Amino acid sequence: GQDRQMVKVALLVPLSAQGQPGVIGKSLKQAAELALFERDNPNLQLIVKDDKGTPEGARAAAEDALKSGATLILGPVFAKSVTAVTPAARKAGVPVIAFSNDRQVAGNGVYLLSFQPTPEVERIAAHATSTGKRRFAALISQDAFGKLVEPTFHNAVSRSGGTVVALENYPPGSANAMLEPLRKISAAIAAADAEGAPIDAIFVPGGQEQLEPLGRLLPQAKIDPQRVKLIGTGGMDYPNAGRDAGLVGAWYPGPDPRGWTDFSQRYAKSYSHAPPRIASLAYDAVTLAIALAGGPEGQRYTSATITRPGGFTGIDGSYRLLADGTADRSLAILEVQRFGATIVEAAPSTPRQAPAAVSGTNFSIFNFLNQ
Repeated sequence: GQDRQMVKVALLVPLSAQGQPGVIGKSLKQAAELALFERDNPNLQLIVKDDKGTPEGARAAAEDALKSGATLILGPVFAKSVTAVTPAARKAGVPVIAFSNDRQVAGNGVYLLSFQPTPEVERIAAHATSTGKRRFAALISQDAFGKLVEPTFHNAVSRSGGTVVALENYPPGSANAMLEPLRKISAAIAAADAEGAPIDAIFVPGGQEQLEPLGRLLPQAKIDPQRVKLIGTGGMDYPNAGRDAGLVGAWYPGPDPRGWTDFSQRYAKSYSHAPPRIASLAYDAVTLAIALAGGPEGQRYTSATITRPGGFTGIDGSYRLLADGTADRSLAILEVQRFGATIVEAAPSTPRQAPAAVSGTNFSIFNFLNQ
């Protein structure tokens, strides 16, 4: 019989970078190796390259990997490094599945496995309206993240038949800068109550940095989260969020946490330390590489196979990679509890279908190939 063709896949991670990036680099490598071991695919060879955490290092690592015959690049982590590897990868016709969450670097053969704010905002808005919440307030920071989620929230709420009644912005960086906007929201809540058209929920996108001060300021602003439901984005998923009484009961979108818990335990058993949250992305990237490795040579890693409509299943649930390079994930709705979180609505078994505009002549045949 003929020799099985070795499928070469490169992993670009900041192994020798100082500080936190180096720690992340090592754990991404370990998570990738765990996936290889657990999924046991003898004809996939993982070529691990140190990108040193710099754009120059990433460019050199990518060129090296391409010379060694890599047909898919996993990583790098940092947006500037992703940008640095893109020209060489594109010239070689090799797709990049990166771990950055900066949407600016996605597209044209670069796919981001990270959690994107857009599907999160759409999921939480759809869930809130499906439970009868119709009138919303929002408190959004004036930074790049805020500028991305604000129009998304407006669109998602109006698509679901709701209305954004009050929206306030605050400058990032200073906790106290939130108090005045919160007081305005409080006044809007009182006015809406007086008119007999109460505000049902307040959208507070962001993570621990934004939410900790928010929780402290709610009583000062005279906002009762028992009466007006707080809803957020995936950033609400941080340890001990529920220590803050103001955040208990808040809803946010996120992957089913059981997948991550299970993975963390297997990882810790293998490497004697807990993985950082981003580690699941490296595991899932290798799982994706293995899922497509059986295809015919030259056709394994194409835009059509990577964006296959059936998507992929990973530690963090099922997801699809879209033609624009972003990931559309199947998300659960979670509720902050005093300790941890509970699932209030399970993740759909597949991500919602992309708009019809995406369809093209190839899809039915790839759908068939990938069953």
